[in-house]
Amino acid sequence: MNESGRPASSETTLPSDSAGCEGTWPLVGREQTLDIFTRALRHRRIQALLIHGAAGVGKSRLAEECLLRAERDGFRTAWVVATAAAAGVPLGAMAHLIPAGIDLSDPVSGFAAVDAALRPGDQGRLVMLVDDLHLLDATSVMLVRQLMDSGTVLLIGTVRTGEPFELASAFGSGDTIHRVDIEAFTEDQVAEVLRTVLGGPVSVHGVHELYTASAGNALYLRELVLGALRNRSLTSDGEVWQLAAGWQVGTPRLKELIEARLAGASAAGTAALELLALCAPVALADVQAVAGLEELITLERLGYMRVVKEGRRHVALLTHPLYGEVVRDAIPELRRRTILLAQAERAEARGARRQDDLLHIASWRLSATGTADPQQLERAATLARHSHDYPQVVRLLRALPPSEHRVRNRLLLADALFELGKPDQAEPVLDQANALARTEEDRLAVVVAFSVNALWGMAHASLALAVTTASRAQLTSSKARRILAINEGCIHAACGRPAEGLRLLDLLEHDVGSACDLNVWLIAAAVKTRALQMTGHVAQARSWAEHAYAAHQRAGRRALAAPHPAIQLAPVILALAEDGRIPEARALGERLFGELVSSQAGMARMWVAFFLARTEWLAGRAASARRWYAECTALARSHHRTRPMREALGGMVACIALLGDAHAAGAALSDLDEADASMTEREYVNAIASPGRALAEAWSQAANGQLASARTILLDGAKSLRSSGNISSEGLLLLDVARLGGAADVVDRLAAIAVQSDGRLARAQADLAAALARKDAEDLLSISEELEDMGCDLLAAEAAGAAAAAFRMSGQSRNATAAALRSRALTDRCEGARTPALAVADATVPLTQRETEIAWLAAAGATSQEIAEKLVLSIRTVDNHLGHAYTKLGVTSRRELAQALPSAPRFRL
Repeated sequence: MNESGRPASSETTLPSDSAGCEGTWPLVGREQTLDIFTRALRHRRIQALLIHGAAGVGKSRLAEECLLRAERDGFRTAWVVATAAAAGVPLGAMAHLIPAGIDLSDPVSGFAAVDAALRPGDQGRLVMLVDDLHLLDATSVMLVRQLMDSGTVLLIGTVRTGEPFELASAFGSGDTIHRVDIEAFTEDQVAEVLRTVLGGPVSVHGVHELYTASAGNALYLRELVLGALRNRSLTSDGEVWQLAAGWQVGTPRLKELIEARLAGASAAGTAALELLALCAPVALADVQAVAGLEELITLERLGYMRVVKEGRRHVALLTHPLYGEVVRDAIPELRRRTILLAQAERAEARGARRQDDLLHIASWRLSATGTADPQQLERAATLARHSHDYPQVVRLLRALPPSEHRVRNRLLLADALFELGKPDQAEPVLDQANALARTEEDRLAVVVAFSVNALWGMAHASLALAVTTASRAQLTSSKARRILAINEGCIHAACGRPAEGLRLLDLLEHDVGSACDLNVWLIAAAVKTRALQMTGHVAQARSWAEHAYAAHQRAGRRALAAPHPAIQLAPVILALAEDGRIPEARALGERLFGELVSSQAGMARMWVAFFLARTEWLAGRAASARRWYAECTALARSHHRTRPMREALGGMVACIALLGDAHAAGAALSDLDEADASMTEREYVNAIASPGRALAEAWSQAANGQLASARTILLDGAKSLRSSGNISSEGLLLLDVARLGGAADVVDRLAAIAVQSDGRLARAQADLAAALARKDAEDLLSISEELEDMGCDLLAAEAAGAAAAAFRMSGQSRNATAAALRSRALTDRCEGARTPALAVADATVPLTQRETEIAWLAAAGATSQEIAEKLVLSIRTVDNHLGHAYTKLGVTSRRELAQALPSAPRFRL
């Protein structure tokens, strides 16, 4: 405690990348309370602001902020910390505020003297914070009440919900007392706090994990974050903070806080808490058998446990997830074993009627003894797999003795390792399954699992194809040949050859009930949706995906190793966006990601994040797209998924460049180079047309003013995509050629794509390129409105800007001004995106394409000679164009030129 009565701050040593986390954390969602307090300072009728809430929700932090506001406004302040120890001494907590020499033997005259000494002067009332007001002794309460009534003190008091407060009536409940109830943080508020504290966003999954573990309790959240930073479980790749799998929970201080919170439990109550910590949720009858009904009522009243209805039975849970962590750590090993086995016997005695009983019993026995009945382990692992609890699957199946290894459980184990991003560990398990396979059906299942692990786990498409091709010699039945062909179609489509893939995926049965193999059908169905979307069959992709999703839901537990059902709808996100329904696409993506955030289904989460990022790119929301690309990249790194990571890295580089940071884009591009370099021995990389790579390089060039180079990169990328049948991504790159000044070069091909594709966006892209090539102001304005209706705000802004330039060229200044204003309004929705088209739109007099290109290079710091060499022009021609640009923009120097082009690059070439 310092001299003012404030609690002394503790010092914490943390990694350098967490600077600031140990300090005061920001207030989130408390603005309304702070506004109430600010008004209370000005109104003498208000006597107190009482802040109620559970332990750790941030009452003291909010009260402190109120006190700081009072200090900043010139009020005198005082801080009182009430404690159980000080409550045993009358006025013990307030002794530091009572002037020396005042005789308190007569409370009436003594209190009057204290009041006179503290009475406000020119600074107004004394603002007094009493932390834990419910612990204040009766004499102190009387004194505070008198100071409030006389107008000497404005009280800020914190009161812990659920604690006895016998003197609450002393503070009244009229309109002179403001009561505020503080709730725990919501998940969105946790994300906001973490973003502010860490200086950057935390992955959606990381936010969910920290929110779930802390239950939104601000104090617990702080300790969880500090602990995760100390043990390097919470790290940043420069774009997003990611929480490692299996992260260690908490700090010693957090453990002490929770131990103190649970100290009120009796011996019987502690036994109940131990059972809940090890086995929750537990049937209420089982907990009652351990502690008795009266003890459970006490635990519920103390806020240690709660009872909820689950179906037709009532179950007991600890009220906070962290209670279980602390209680479990304190249980001795032999007692742990006894509790687990006793609960397993109770569940078995009831007949293990519920579906999850088998999973729980096997898990409890395994935890207690290190083993369990093999049949129980395998059945429990199957249940865990259908819940997508892959760590539990691995734990249960690793416990099987070698004598119990079967093809089925080896495939189940390999699938779980694959889903956890451990394909190298899955490979030897698949070798075991292959050695055990005796029937064609088993061999076929092993081949499919090998190819899935190679393609999606190890990013080794050539190996996946080789395994599939080699198997045709041994697997000769019509059923096997059909499945192998479908599997090969998946490989081609997944590697960026959708047209070739679709020819084989047409073998996929429409009715899942007649499928040769359910697992293969469910995987291939999702790949087919993506292939349809890439080839421009947008409506068919959506229709097929809805059919596949319904079939996936019906399949339920019949599928041994099916992906998460969300994988069926993930490609629909992009299909909706390409049909000009970007708000719907965004809503679907966010819904799917919300469903997946607590799941271990990393593959599905990655692709949903990727499709959301591409959707935001099409919308022109560069910062949001960058955020989702970063989410995908972080997930890919943690799961060793090279291909999604390459695509996401490419998109992220393009977003950074679009935001005007050429230097950061260059640095991010080097990460993509490293990802490609690590794959040079895998020949399939060169065969995959990667729009992400082309976007990254092109927009990095554009950010440095090198528009001609950018267009060349995009045209080369589009040519490669055209040969693969991926007209969706081809159109994406060709549109950017048009946006960067090459509309005339791509207008015909975009028109052909619009004929091939039934997506509304493809038609709009072709129309935009045609209007840009003709410089048709009216058509550009009409297309701008259509693009805005689709949700493509950046394209709409660029079209309006081009219309403004065309209107100016024809002398229609009023129309030009209106179009420019429209362009700026649309640009404001684009989160800081900066493009050459917007730069030209901002110019008072329109620049030609060549003048724009030269002006960008000059603004980036290039000399006339460098520009001439780059564009293969004479220095005199460059200077002439530059002079025309100066005249049109009303500038006289290159420094003024950089200012006149709002979207000009900020770094030298």
